[in-house]
Amino acid sequence: MERRAASAYRERFGEDPELVASAPGRLNLIGEHTDYNGGFVLPCAIDRRVAAAVGRSGNELYSANFEETKPLAGEREGSWADYPRGVLWALRAAGHEIPDFRAAFAGDVPLGSGLSSSAAIEAATALALDALFELGTGRKDLARLCQRAENEFVGVNSGIMDQYASLLCEAGTALLVDCRTLEAEPVPLELESAGLALLVCDTRLKRGLAKTGYNDRRTACERAAAALGVAELRDAAEEDLRRLSGEERRRARHVISENARVLDAAAALRAGDFAEFGRLMYASHRSLRDDYEVSTPELDAFVECARESEAPGARLTGAGFGGCAIALVESSRAEELERTVRNSFRDSGFREPAFYRFLPAAGAEVVR
Repeated sequence: MERRAASAYRERFGEDPELVASAPGRLNLIGEHTDYNGGFVLPCAIDRRVAAAVGRSGNELYSANFEETKPLAGEREGSWADYPRGVLWALRAAGHEIPDFRAAFAGDVPLGSGLSSSAAIEAATALALDALFELGTGRKDLARLCQRAENEFVGVNSGIMDQYASLLCEAGTALLVDCRTLEAEPVPLELESAGLALLVCDTRLKRGLAKTGYNDRRTACERAAAALGVAELRDAAEEDLRRLSGEERRRARHVISENARVLDAAAALRAGDFAEFGRLMYASHRSLRDDYEVSTPELDAFVECARESEAPGARLTGAGFGGCAIALVESSRAEELERTVRNSFRDSGFREPAFYRFLPAAGAEVVR
């Protein structure tokens, strides 16, 4: 992707870029809708990336994937250009004097599938501008700026997980993130030695979070926290649920139980207990389906196929409303599960799914 972005820059602008930065998408192993509630998440970076080739002259943004050019300056328009524009806006709002620049982007993170192509664009842009203009901004601060860009410019009230994973993950590990303190620590993800793989099913049900019930879920959590008199649902306990009812109770029950599952999952990975890790994945999916109500028939069908195939674990990943699900499966049985899911989707009249097997990859980097 770095070479492709550099080539796109040369073809579009007639000169070499000054530098290229790239950032990965992410796969969340467990911990959904906990980040904006001050809780815990356990993502890993994937070996699919977005690269940004940048130079000081000009004021254009070019996407090799979409083969289109956008002006650097502009309001939110619901396109890929919102993300680099948002990062520029957030950097300037933080007091950085960023002159005009031009950039070319190329990526292979599947779009609209819940693997966070948006955070990859943001992280690549932020790291590229930080290096190009020698801002000296730490990666955690860059992640917060990228989150601000998505929240306030793009208009999606996401938490910090996606940007943290894209900027901070290490190869061969997951990243346990405390979304309140922003402390993060690597957790071993030694799948190959255990004969296991993470199989990702892209249902090809596209969703844009700004157009789904994502913000509604966040608002319900805020109402539940206010009713309980706590700053965030991170501070609530299971016994507090009796003080809630209806939608707020269901949403809070998911968040409270999911936070506990994340910590248990990290402990299971440290101990190499993949059976327990898989059990927690299935429990997470049930909670997302029944209490948070963000699953779909396609996502449920994949998880059920995984269960019937005796996969150790499976769940939807990402915010839901479409996108991807993952299964923890024996490597030797991954293709068999793919066939089972394809047949199930065809029989149900669903779209043909796509499948990926990702390695836990390194975070964003600069290539000069």
